[in-house]
Amino acid sequence: MNLTNPTHYLNRELSLLAFNWRVLQQALDPSIPLLERIRFIFICSNNLDEFFEVRVAGLRHNLARGDTKPSLNGASTEQVLREINIRAHELVDEQYRIFNEELLPKLAQESIQFLPSHEWNDDQYKWLKKYFKHQVMPVISPISLDLTHPFPRLVNKSLHFLLHLHGNDAFGRDLEYAVLHMPRSLPRIIELPDNVGGTKAHNFVYLSSVISEFAEDLFPGMEIHGCYQFRLTRDSDLLLEENSIEDLASALKRELQSRNFGAAVRLEVGKSCPNKIVNFLLQKCNLTADELYRVDGPVNLNRLMSLPELVERPDLKFSGFTPKVPADMVRRGIFEVISEKDVLLHHPYQSFQPVVDLIRQAAADPAVMAIKQTLYRSGSHSAIVEALIEASHAGKEVTTVVELRARFDEADNIELAQKLQEAGVLVVYGVVGYKTHAKMTLVVRKEEKSKKLMRFVHLGTGNYHAGNARLYTDYSLLTANQEICEDVHKVFQQLTGMGKVYELNQLWHAPFTLHKNLLKAVDRETKNALAGKKARMIIKLNSLTDQSLIEALYRASIAGVSIDLIVRGVCCLSPGVEGVSENIRVRSIIGRFLEHSRVYYFYNDGDEKLYAASADWMERNLYHRVETCFPILQNDLKARMLKELNMMLEDTEQSWILQPNGEYQIQSSAKPKQKVQQLLLDRLSR
Repeated sequence: MNLTNPTHYLNRELSLLAFNWRVLQQALDPSIPLLERIRFIFICSNNLDEFFEVRVAGLRHNLARGDTKPSLNGASTEQVLREINIRAHELVDEQYRIFNEELLPKLAQESIQFLPSHEWNDDQYKWLKKYFKHQVMPVISPISLDLTHPFPRLVNKSLHFLLHLHGNDAFGRDLEYAVLHMPRSLPRIIELPDNVGGTKAHNFVYLSSVISEFAEDLFPGMEIHGCYQFRLTRDSDLLLEENSIEDLASALKRELQSRNFGAAVRLEVGKSCPNKIVNFLLQKCNLTADELYRVDGPVNLNRLMSLPELVERPDLKFSGFTPKVPADMVRRGIFEVISEKDVLLHHPYQSFQPVVDLIRQAAADPAVMAIKQTLYRSGSHSAIVEALIEASHAGKEVTTVVELRARFDEADNIELAQKLQEAGVLVVYGVVGYKTHAKMTLVVRKEEKSKKLMRFVHLGTGNYHAGNARLYTDYSLLTANQEICEDVHKVFQQLTGMGKVYELNQLWHAPFTLHKNLLKAVDRETKNALAGKKARMIIKLNSLTDQSLIEALYRASIAGVSIDLIVRGVCCLSPGVEGVSENIRVRSIIGRFLEHSRVYYFYNDGDEKLYAASADWMERNLYHRVETCFPILQNDLKARMLKELNMMLEDTEQSWILQPNGEYQIQSSAKPKQKVQQLLLDRLSR
């Protein structure tokens, strides 16, 4: 059977749009508190921005280069872009429909409302006019369009206005158009004080409404025929020829300066914008009508993300929770606990604090001699970074591998690297051509009694970012297992030094052994099934795109292996295809927390194997990144992780089931309703 048949695969970009559709559907779920439902609208908007900045921009690059290589499902670049155009427009239209017709009326019922200018009373009008004069006018600069002021370079994703003018200005110029750029420092929604208009409701006004109403104050003596909001999305991928770069940090700094001015890929305008204005903008931005998105509301919905924080209504938000710290880690020192047994933490249900405490205690412990850590996304002001600096000041050998190229965190990571270097930390930028995506920490400590050196390790599926640890689901393993610690030490040696590939005991690591060992593990299940033995796999990922692994899963399915895939986002595998993938089921869990952990389970003829990893099954993770995949060796922890995986498979509320044609359907079941994230919250947190 030809397992490379394009009809057996789904398109990556369309699968990503389908994920954003599922995110958007959370805004319609009545079981989710109202202010959280509106947050999903903003998340969808933010995701779409990145989709255009990276994926659509990349396809346009391919087209310009004449790259005619079809996608896995056989579609050409032109076909994919045409299909994206259709589906993205449908998604945006649905986004604004839900926002306007479903959520805004429900917010109004809760006395949370956005007031259009025609509804402002006299007091509100006066207050907003004063606000415009004192808070807005001083920070914006109108740009007239004439021979000396050509169309400006517009900042990526910023709110702009095009004004249609008539009349002569102070210099006698007969101007027709002017552009207003809104600095990011200006809030996109403005809350009216309680005493304005005599109401206790939360009354908000869009910045765009204020600009439209008072723009004439910026052009005294001119007649304004129209004020139209618009927003441009640009190519934001950084293209660096790393092999020819001597100083990666300096090169990234230079490249970051141009990120806001890459090639335009999308134009958003207000629904009422006249065709004459639209055509003018398209021509100036070098875009076609297909790349135009007319929206019924603010053109920058994701900048409204602050709304839930501005409204103190706990009844309209998710209930709070306290991530739990294992009891023995509260009573005893972290090194004492880890030296006796492995500790498995499931964030955000269980606290990220023990991971922070590992570094803090290492920094303060005179017996600790060295700390090594990878940093991908951590934030330059994190408690972990401060602990690393304290450790360096205390005279310990501190080495960090900072990945400068973490997309959209490059500037933060450059600042982080500089901060660490100034504190005396040895900062390494990893290996040219390979992003360091592994999440690992190694602490070397001299035991007081034996005087022997002991190693302690943290390995995780997520980043060293305490904020993300409350929003993303991830696993952390804290261990003193000698073989795992030795493996982590060797991986750090590879990253900071030179030499041949090390042979590891327990870890699988990309780009060397991870892909090969995954294929072996899948093929072993296939052979067991062909031999009439029980064969079973559960694979939890963010994305599945690698063709060789998909082919291996198809072979396993044909042999009779029972396979459950939990893939949050992109999935290029098509399940349920007769004779190919009938034994494969794919679900995507969308809920309060972003499913981020990667877990691989293989039945292995009864000798069950469970791994957690930093890597998805994507080409970039397997071949172009430094990744770690680590086993869960302790039987009680293995049983617990497998139980949590099975809980996800039994979810009846947040699971979307992938159909062979690439569509997703919410799981329906006669069983009692079960939300896995809520069950884990109830079980693991306080």
